[in-house]
Amino acid sequence: MLGSLRLGKFFGIDVYVHATFWLLPLFVFLSGSFSGNASGAAFDVLVLFGVFGCIVLHEVGHALAARYYRIGTRDITLYPIGGVARLERMPERPLQEIVVALAGPAVNLVIAGGLLAGLLVGNSVIPQSFSRSGLDLVDVFVIQLLVANIGLLLFNLLPAFPMDGGRVLRAVLGFGMSRVQATRVAVGVGTVVAVGFGLVGLFGIPPLGISGGNLSLILVAVVVYLLGHGELAGVQAADARQWLQRAHADGFEATTRTTQAGSRGDRFTGWMWDPVRRVWGQWQDGVLVREVAVM
Repeated sequence: MLGSLRLGKFFGIDVYVHATFWLLPLFVFLSGSFSGNASGAAFDVLVLFGVFGCIVLHEVGHALAARYYRIGTRDITLYPIGGVARLERMPERPLQEIVVALAGPAVNLVIAGGLLAGLLVGNSVIPQSFSRSGLDLVDVFVIQLLVANIGLLLFNLLPAFPMDGGRVLRAVLGFGMSRVQATRVAVGVGTVVAVGFGLVGLFGIPPLGISGGNLSLILVAVVVYLLGHGELAGVQAADARQWLQRAHADGFEATTRTTQAGSRGDRFTGWMWDPVRRVWGQWQDGVLVREVAVM
């Protein structure tokens, strides 16, 4: 994989770190060092690596759930904004998609529960403030991982692509509508979430003490919007291919003629490509009966 470092295999799945990932720990370390606390910056980088270790386990959860349904995983790659498990295909049955989507957050829930149990068994007391003063560094490390896993759990359950909550929403909608329709609705909800992230990132929420100018939230908003609409385009294209395959199986003729099939008494029956509008039209005796867009 160009531009990525292969860490090895985990449950038989290749795990990579993208070249851009290293910008994040570098930024965290330099930010802490400039404040005059090099040891604190090194600790923050250690916590960061711990969090991304949990993200790998999150993605492995998706992969193992998909494997149960005989869907392979090409690889898992870590980016500065998170991890991605590239499945060979997404399960199209709603219940299967729900199981695969929830497997990742379930891993974070298990990790958080294990960390909390470790703190309690070790007779550690979770402080009201996460200040490091008076605390053992191991406790601080565990507490920060605990908080991070709870954050990952809640964030991934938001009903917006590419988060797992968006896939769960699409799957639930899929029980009553087509996959394209369900994806369109889910992406619409995700767009609202993305706009919300963007507005909070730009202007903040002053009554709650949240200031504006948060570049991280703005970046998340852009990623959620772009990946959501990319998902919709991919589903629409796949649906178009399926329509064409079924059309050929039914014996329809496919053509690239661009003239209107219903003009001049043409009684054309088959599929016609419109290169201007980028749609396939199904014609029956000169009458357009269906259009399938190819994004």
